[in-house]
Amino acid sequence: MSESHHLHGSRLQRQLGFWSSIGFVVGMTIGSGIFRTPAQIAARVPDPILMLGVWILGGAVTLCGALSIAELASAQPQAGGLYVFLRDAWGRGTAFVFTWSELVLIRAAGLGGIATVFGEYFLRSFGYDPAAHTAAADYVAVAAIAVATTANVRGVRAGALLTGLSSVAKFGALAFVVCVAFLAGPEEAGAAHFKASGAPTAAGAFGLALISVLWAYDGFADLAFLGGEVVNPGRTIPRALIGGTLAIVAIYIGANAAYLWVLPIDSIARSPLIAADTMAQVFGSAGVTFVSVVVMVSTFGAVNADLLGAPRIFFAAAEDGLFFRSLARVHPRFKTPHVSIVLSATLGAVFVLTGTFEQLADTFVLAIWPFYGFAVAGLYRLRRLKPDLPRPYRVHGYPVVPAVFVAAVLYLVGSAFVTDPIWTALTFGIILAGVPVYLVAFAGKPR
Repeated sequence: MSESHHLHGSRLQRQLGFWSSIGFVVGMTIGSGIFRTPAQIAARVPDPILMLGVWILGGAVTLCGALSIAELASAQPQAGGLYVFLRDAWGRGTAFVFTWSELVLIRAAGLGGIATVFGEYFLRSFGYDPAAHTAAADYVAVAAIAVATTANVRGVRAGALLTGLSSVAKFGALAFVVCVAFLAGPEEAGAAHFKASGAPTAAGAFGLALISVLWAYDGFADLAFLGGEVVNPGRTIPRALIGGTLAIVAIYIGANAAYLWVLPIDSIARSPLIAADTMAQVFGSAGVTFVSVVVMVSTFGAVNADLLGAPRIFFAAAEDGLFFRSLARVHPRFKTPHVSIVLSATLGAVFVLTGTFEQLADTFVLAIWPFYGFAVAGLYRLRRLKPDLPRPYRVHGYPVVPAVFVAAVLYLVGSAFVTDPIWTALTFGIILAGVPVYLVAFAGKPR
């Protein structure tokens, strides 16, 4: 038995119940986006009503995706999640390209973006302006990746516990910010902040704003990667995916409304650390310190969860003979996939040092959401190819709900090509570089 098969099999103990699963959905989704992207979105959509509309639209699209992934995950509750859905619906080549993209682009961009926000809030908590100390913020971000890497190489228990605790902390902190902003914020001025500004918003800018919103909502599908470890998956996974997504949409819309209640939209556009600046208006420096510590816990927990969950994709692919066996090697002492963890962390650190948060977030969304679209489109194909496959949960609103999600992904990609063709073409070029690698190294290998 290979090392990868041994470790992969040993992880498939069904221990995650409903509350653990919904905690994972919340923990993976609430990372850095809601604390960092509102400024980016306000700059692209400088009208408060439209800005909130982007968040509502992004939430609706995400919910359509969660409903669709819930059917796929409950019918195929295996480790690997999206990889399994793509392999069974569209073939081994598509599954390999997804795994390749996860390794060289998606995981590194996501990890780098989250760690960057950790570095910014770390400096802010000590009274330094991260905009004036970008290099220092990057070094702190790299240090956070290094610490999380060490923890995950040495074992998974501490990492899993940290993810759970940070989920409670960040959701509770967002709820606290929302309540405090509306109770202690300026009532008359706050209401005025919601009036339409009449500022023009280009269609391309709206599309880029949606990309930023979907960065904040990303994580809804990650529970599927742990499908082999969920108790009673046919019932638990759909309830956790849908319940967790609804809770996130509600708290995100509430948080953005709270930001607008305290600060006008032009101030939000100039406020990369919007949560801290909102609390500063209400509570002064004490509020800044509170939020900074919470965001640091939140983002470090997300960095840790990224390094905890990604190897499941590589294990599933390696078992199929569809990925590099060396990436599934197990540490002889700690029994962890140390090679894949260290490689993912190294690429993430490189991305931190070479890109801005905005570039990392946009690259991540543009790289992974087309695969979400392929997976959800595969739902139609799997219903036709495997009509007898047990489906404990079927998508409410089928076939419209999956179609809405796929259409949103197509709009997202098309908008990116129109608005920034060079960056978009480069991103897809890196993804498609996996095709010749597959053809040369893996196409002929038996499953």
